Amino acid sequence: MNERLPRPTKIDSDMWVDEAIWGHRLYDEQTPWLCIMEFLNIVHAEISNERALKENVPNTLAYMPKSRLYLRNILFNNPQMAVIGKQYKNDNSSQWNKWIEVMTVNSAGLSNPDPDFSYLQRRFSSFEDFMAVVEFVRSSTIEGENNKRWSSQFVFPYGPSCLYEDLNVKENSISNDRRFFARTGEIMYLMLCRSGREEEILEHLLSKVLDENNKFNRLISMLQPPSDNLSEGNSIRSGAYLPYLNLPEYKALADDWINIFNCKLSNFDFIPYLVNLTGLHMIIYFLKRSMEILGLDTKPTFILEIVSPKKNVIKELSSDSFNENNSLSRRAVEQYIRKITDTAEWQHAVQSNDSSEIKSILKRGFSWPKDNKDHEIDNLNSPDEILERLIDNALSRHLQHVNKFHNVWGREIGLSSKRGSRRVRYAPHDSLLKSLVLSVVPERLEFQEFLSKLYDKYGMIIGDRQAEDYISTGQADQADFDENAKRLEQRLASMGLLKRLSDACAYVENPFATRGNNL
Repeated sequence: MNERLPRPTKIDSDMWVDEAIWGHRLYDEQTPWLCIMEFLNIVHAEISNERALKENVPNTLAYMPKSRLYLRNILFNNPQMAVIGKQYKNDNSSQWNKWIEVMTVNSAGLSNPDPDFSYLQRRFSSFEDFMAVVEFVRSSTIEGENNKRWSSQFVFPYGPSCLYEDLNVKENSISNDRRFFARTGEIMYLMLCRSGREEEILEHLLSKVLDENNKFNRLISMLQPPSDNLSEGNSIRSGAYLPYLNLPEYKALADDWINIFNCKLSNFDFIPYLVNLTGLHMIIYFLKRSMEILGLDTKPTFILEIVSPKKNVIKELSSDSFNENNSLSRRAVEQYIRKITDTAEWQHAVQSNDSSEIKSILKRGFSWPKDNKDHEIDNLNSPDEILERLIDNALSRHLQHVNKFHNVWGREIGLSSKRGSRRVRYAPHDSLLKSLVLSVVPERLEFQEFLSKLYDKYGMIIGDRQAEDYISTGQADQADFDENAKRLEQRLASMGLLKRLSDACAYVENPFATRGNNL
């Protein structure tokens, strides 16, 4: 088992169980898109400190992201703009005057009680041009229509001027919010810092995402005053924790990022593929850590059903595969806690019937209970009772968010679905299939070799060669998985990603490949 790094000296959570296994923290409400956005915020903040994707001492990340509250008010807290545009149509001066008057009164979160939006009038030739730019930028809102408050809306990362953190803006206070930027992006940042390919990734990010001079970034920067480039009122964000110094999953994630960067994709088309593949790698990391705690010396696998109009055995096996993986984290939490009973100090405390020492051991091991919550176990004297109370509390906490990670992220990246079924199973969407082709196919790859690579890299079981265990135990026939693979072949062909040269030879093709890619 990989040795864990020391946990933080200051812990503000109720206990330290989920965090010890997976890091601080994996969170279901932070989608893969928002994970990427948090990551980019960290990279951008650390560039100015000349330490982007550098980690000299493990788990000491401390950064100061941007707020950009002028931009966010203009884009997402600006309901009167269209009304004013129509009300004073053909009167450019009145449009500007009225809009600036309304925004001065109704904008929120700005440190200046009398914010000045007049700079916009000097930058745009007309109010209509200004409205057109705002509508364009607003149309690129991450995850489209949603019910998030205005201060938790994010635009597509066209450049550094688009990057800012999640905030909770109230009438008299502003605070960073850990609901949608919940530190999962920090975990991913630390993974890439420890991948061995961090310098290559940073080079690509600087040229492709964080280029201040690209036309989209320049356009969006026109909406912001110079003060918006400051981290005004922000405090340093610290406390990130990734338990393991070296894991093969870190390099696997970085390798796929480099593969996507090396594809000949225009503008920012590569970002959705990064989102899908990052989500997949984070799910694999999540499942691998669970299996490691449980002592399972195998890799996680996913039986992928390539959707068929008819009910088939692969659908059932895929659902079973999903449910088995979905239970791993709960089992891991309980197993992680129960391992304390194998230690000499626990056994000595039990033999001595020393309940106070039992409680001290649990505080040292799991930071539970908090000092102000000791009363929760005052009436428990048996070591078994105290341990069971901890397990119950840990599982209740785990079920709130971390336990949902596999299900929610699988759905978000198009790995799992309930489409046409009452049970969730692994049924990949076209967007994920295309991401997989771009990540594993250098230029073209024989179809069966493509299936083998998906199994070797990601544990994906599609064809009969990867499903030998299920076929040999009678859970399915070879023909079932052979038909499953044929349906994938047809899907890829319909997407323009596969060509059949003869009855016995089909090739998966990467239409954006660059010769010489090391895939």
